[in-house]
Amino acid sequence: MLPRFLVFDLFHTLVDGADGERDRVVGEMAEMVGVDPSALRQAYRDTWDERLTRWSVEETIRILAGRLGVTPAEDAVARAAAHRRALARRVLDAAGPATLEALDALRAGGARLALVSNATSEAAEAWPACVLAPRFDVAVFSSVLGVGKPDPRIYLAAADALGADPADCVYVGDGADGELAGATAVGMRVVRTVEHKDTDPTWPGPVIRTLRDLADCPV
Repeated sequence: MLPRFLVFDLFHTLVDGADGERDRVVGEMAEMVGVDPSALRQAYRDTWDERLTRWSVEETIRILAGRLGVTPAEDAVARAAAHRRALARRVLDAAGPATLEALDALRAGGARLALVSNATSEAAEAWPACVLAPRFDVAVFSSVLGVGKPDPRIYLAAADALGADPADCVYVGDGADGELAGATAVGMRVVRTVEHKDTDPTWPGPVIRTLRDLADCPV
């Protein structure tokens, strides 16, 4: 029998992370603000921690362009920021029918659902209007809280918002950013998903191939 409280990762768990599309979009943003596309893509990769918890979309563009020797005009920053926000909306709304049905079935069975996501500000902004949002009771984003996984505070914030003890929660994620160990450290049980990406193949716990398999997973 599944527990009442389920905590989900977002990217590579509920939706594909769209890594290739992200690189393409960053390259297009680079052209908008007048910097080298390859250099901006690398700068985005190198500043994941800062983007995750500190910078808005516009701040990211200004800071990274500046580090690459360019001070872009504000209209160029606005165009690039809009392009990045459009990507966030597309990625979040790409949740497949099977995923939505699985979440609906969990809720119909009495489960309360929380999201805990290491995500930059544009994802948090896009979340309320996406197809996933109505299916969740709680959503905690690193860019809003100011800390990301595997920091204990982000898991505890979700459990507290659910009104649950962490020991009564099951965390479901692909394993990026040390998230599975982080969830375990606060007392949550953990299920690894490989539906979109086999991120942490050495993790010793239960594994599911789709969210539909969660109902039969021994946790």
